[in-house]
Amino acid sequence: MSKKVVEVKTLKVGKYVIIDGEASKISSIQTSSPGKHGAAKARVEAMGIFDNQKRGFVKPVDAKCDVPMIDKRLGQVLALMGNDVQLMDLDTYETFEIPVPDELKGKLNEGSEVDFIMAMGKKKVMRIKN
Repeated sequence: MSKKVVEVKTLKVGKYVIIDGEASKISSIQTSSPGKHGAAKARVEAMGIFDNQKRGFVKPVDAKCDVPMIDKRLGQVLALMGNDVQLMDLDTYETFEIPVPDELKGKLNEGSEVDFIMAMGKKKVMRIKN
């Protein structure tokens, strides 16, 4: 599980953060400065990459949080097997099976190239390469 620790104030919309043990893409960040002696706080809302669950947290901006190391790769579709697809990583030539995302069902063909991501031991097909 590769991750790094950063301060909440360095997070940006569109980047990734680990919330409740799941890698999530940040959809919004709101900061507030409550008062004379209060610390500024940030409300971060994000969508899970692999399970599409909405998650969020509120922390002081100088608190630490985990950020996953996202590895974006190119793969080739070897076989379609119902709701799963067999991919070959074009860098390491490793083959593996992963579920087809709902938005790509019916669009994948054998031999086509796809972009996929790996984070925290999980893999997901992101889009079909042109």
